[in-house]
Amino acid sequence: MLVAAAVCPSPPLLVPEVATGAAPELDAARAACLDAVGLLAAARPDRLYVVGPAPEGAHGVYPAGSAGSFEGFGVDLSVRLGDDASEDERPDGRPVEDRPLPASLAVAAWLLGRAAWADAPIEGLGVDGAATPDVCAGLGRGLAEAADRVALLVMGDGSACRTVKAPGYLDERAEGFDAAAARALGTADAAALLALDPELAFELKVAGRAPWQVLAGAAEGAGLDGRLLFEDAPYGVGYFVAAWS
Repeated sequence: MLVAAAVCPSPPLLVPEVATGAAPELDAARAACLDAVGLLAAARPDRLYVVGPAPEGAHGVYPAGSAGSFEGFGVDLSVRLGDDASEDERPDGRPVEDRPLPASLAVAAWLLGRAAWADAPIEGLGVDGAATPDVCAGLGRGLAEAADRVALLVMGDGSACRTVKAPGYLDERAEGFDAAAARALGTADAAALLALDPELAFELKVAGRAPWQVLAGAAEGAGLDGRLLFEDAPYGVGYFVAAWS
């Protein structure tokens, strides 16, 4: 059963080494993310699943010990999903896959490393951003059933069309979409998350829609309460941090 969840944005700019001189601009978002991860630990989960959007070819499971890097963003910085695996083996003795973490899971790995996470075994899941709400919800139900006490760290951004300087330029529908997403995330409203329109989300370049709907599926029947810890749109992209418990 799902006992806790944290929702965080997934831009590599959250990592100070990537943001360089602009790092202070995301200090508040970074601090809120670390607070949300801390609340996950307080729930004493048996297992933590990290869920984030992934490009084609990077969908699926990433076991503990999977590695990623920010070399693609010009930074010689590597991360590992959990620090309890050797270079070549997982805790269960099987080899660690050499498939690198997608960017969203690499950011999550950085957050967990910064929080010194050691509270439960970790596994990652790269989600297809085009997956339907029903498919996403089914994935979430499967995660929730995987252990007695499951926690989720869910990575993903809102629309990328909030200003003329945004990656997707200005779209007047973006603010309303993000407001609805923020309400749903801040109140742990699984039904409202599942009602987010995939087509509109695609047009608004919303990276978080599919991971949020995985969370919605996992939360069905869990009776969790939500709290929005951060909401802003730096660089014209909607960033939300929420904690469910």
